[in-house]
Amino acid sequence: MELDRFDRQLLNLVQEDSGVTAERLAEQVALSPSAVQRRLRRMREQGVIVKVAAIVDPKKIGKPTFFIVSLQVERERPELLSQLRHWMAAQAHIQQVFYVTGEADFILIITAPDTEVYDELMSRLVGENPNVKRFTTNVALGIVKRGLTIPIPLDIDD
Repeated sequence: MELDRFDRQLLNLVQEDSGVTAERLAEQVALSPSAVQRRLRRMREQGVIVKVAAIVDPKKIGKPTFFIVSLQVERERPELLSQLRHWMAAQAHIQQVFYVTGEADFILIITAPDTEVYDELMSRLVGENPNVKRFTTNVALGIVKRGLTIPIPLDIDD
C-alpha cells in the first residue's frame, strides 16, 4: 500500500493517541473527518494499522516487574524456531520478542506480577522447548521510556 503525506501524518498522530477523534485529526491534517475515517479504515484493512491498544500505567495496576531476557537456542533449524516462536507468541506475559543478531538469538520483554510467576513461565519455556540452550535475565529497576510508536517520516525521501 502506498502511503501519502496525509496517511503518514495520521499514522504519527494515532500512534501517539489512538483515542483522538476523527474531527480532531481532521483539524490537524487539514482533511475532512470523513476522509480521515476512510483513510484509517483503509490502513486497518490493508494491515498498516495492526492493532489499537491502551497503554496502562504499571503503578496503577500493582507494579508488575519487567524482565528483559536474552535467549539462546541450541539449533537454528526452521521447524524448531517456528515451534519456539509460536510458543512465545501464545504466552500472555511475554510482551515482545525480537529475533536478533549477536550472542542471543531472541530478546524477550516479559511482564509478570512477581518473580515466582516469571520463574514458572521460564520453567515451562525450558521444559516445553528442548531447543532452548540458555537464557539470561535482566530485571528492570525502573522505566525511563516505554512505547511502541514508530516514527514515520512525512516525506518518502526522509
